[in-house]
Amino acid sequence: MNEKRRPAAPPQEEPEGQLEGRNALQEALKSGRTIDKVFIADGQTDRGLQRLAALAKEAGAVVVPVDRRKLDAMSFTHAHQGIIAQAAARDYCSIDEILAEAESRGEAPLLVLCDDLSDPHNLGAIMRSAECAGAHGIIIPKRRCVGLTATVAKASAGAVEYMKVARVANLNSAIAELKEKGVWIFGTAAEGSVPMYRADLRGPAAIVIGNEGDGISPLVRKNCDMLLSIPMRGRISSLNASAAASILLYEALRQRMA
Repeated sequence: MNEKRRPAAPPQEEPEGQLEGRNALQEALKSGRTIDKVFIADGQTDRGLQRLAALAKEAGAVVVPVDRRKLDAMSFTHAHQGIIAQAAARDYCSIDEILAEAESRGEAPLLVLCDDLSDPHNLGAIMRSAECAGAHGIIIPKRRCVGLTATVAKASAGAVEYMKVARVANLNSAIAELKEKGVWIFGTAAEGSVPMYRADLRGPAAIVIGNEGDGISPLVRKNCDMLLSIPMRGRISSLNASAAASILLYEALRQRMA
């Protein structure tokens, strides 16, 4: 007699505010983010990990020793390094706050707009490059785009604690708002009409990075002021979304430093 298979359980949604691994927790504490609870592997003798847990406790977090198997079950990154923290939900900011950040630094705004980016590793890597290149903020849509999850935080190597992120209801409306405020919108596409080295990225600029599979959606593409192409000399015709973002961000930085 054949047994009926149970339907597969739906994938658990990754929570925002969960931090996994030493670097993620360390940067959160350095930035002053509120940590509610820290789970550390029971019997952990690593001095660095013990010191990190002690710092979290001093900052007001409850530290709970748990069996490593429980940490494994809690983990979404599968690389928790013996410690998982639950932090206060990461606050999103507004577009105006991102522009104010640029003004406070006396710099022309430099933003990244993520159009339906679904891979948390890509968003984390983009955040890391954006922070290192001196960008002022990232804009993501509420729907069909990953939020600030534990995997994003880990992939960002701590940049999530310093980079302003606005989450908007509609990316095209956000583009219209940015245009009204003098920001030029640069899309990225293999068939882009302007090579990236010919684009003037010294002024207020927003770089649009598209979905990993389909690129920039048609309406967002239409609303871009300019479509840029990245020179390709190899046999592969496209770059990973985070690699493309990094290249364009550092071209903008190069021009601004000249």
